[in-house]
Amino acid sequence: MASVWAKSFANLPALSVFCLLLLCLPPGGGQKKKENLLSEKVDQMMEWSSRRSVVRMNGDKFRRFVKAPPRNYSVIVMFTALQPQRQCSVCRQANEEYQVLANSWRYSSAFSNKLFFTVVDYDEGADVFQQLNMNSAPTFMHFPAKGKPKRADTFDLQRIGFASEQLAKWIADRTDVQIRVFRPPNYSGTIALALLVSLVGGLLYLRRNNLEFIYNKTGWAMAALCVVFAMTSGQMWNHIRGPPYAHKNPQNGQVSYIHGSSQAQFVAESHIILLLNAAITMGMVLLNEAATSKGDVGKRRIICLVGLGLVVFFFSFLLSIFRSKYHGYPYSFLIK
Repeated sequence: MASVWAKSFANLPALSVFCLLLLCLPPGGGQKKKENLLSEKVDQMMEWSSRRSVVRMNGDKFRRFVKAPPRNYSVIVMFTALQPQRQCSVCRQANEEYQVLANSWRYSSAFSNKLFFTVVDYDEGADVFQQLNMNSAPTFMHFPAKGKPKRADTFDLQRIGFASEQLAKWIADRTDVQIRVFRPPNYSGTIALALLVSLVGGLLYLRRNNLEFIYNKTGWAMAALCVVFAMTSGQMWNHIRGPPYAHKNPQNGQVSYIHGSSQAQFVAESHIILLLNAAITMGMVLLNEAATSKGDVGKRRIICLVGLGLVVFFFSFLLSIFRSKYHGYPYSFLIK
């Protein structure tokens, strides 16, 4: 018993020194280090943002400033492939809209350190693409201030398009940050309209003594058909949503001109539909001409066959595209 007490008293100096060290250590040392690290990251991001609206990142920067904690700010990342050898025209178009949105945020009165815009190019951060199992570009993702990205943190580019206004709306839903998009003035439309008015005015002036062509029914019918073809092919939808011209698969290089969903389309797809509608209309005109004209019977028969062929073939093609977009549609004609 005495030996036990002796050992206890012998350990008292060591215990006293240990307790004294605990009392002398500053409270919350780990928390303070975490706050210092967060402050350094925010200051660095603000410095980069002051130089460029969109911060370019490689793999190391992405893992440190976007993925790794601590972080009290949201980050919008555009994963893209802008190098010329990639031949990604959609990436360039999306990048232009992304720059407009980032500049609108940077120069707005609401600008703060709560939201940053960044970009990761495939040729500068291929390891990031592999880490996220990403096989297409461009792709927009939101990395929240807390937690991991969810499904809704990936922007649905194929369905919505990549217009700055649509991106701003998506960001507001994810971060509660409202961004008013300011676009640089574009006078190309005004100049084109002025040139058109000048051309038409000059033509009318030159033909001021003979304006019978204004009453030409065929001319007005052709103009009306052009407007109808443009509207029915989805040109107004393209103007509102700003979809890509086509989609190129970065893995195999295959280009898709027809969107696989009934909720979206490519610009090239609207051009294809316009040409198909025009071909079908031409076939109907030829059929009407063959039935109403009083020319040679053999010539009328040839016109009838040509018109019928145009209607049958191109309507089959149009129906095939419709069937590929509206999955489950059971009908087809000639072309499946």
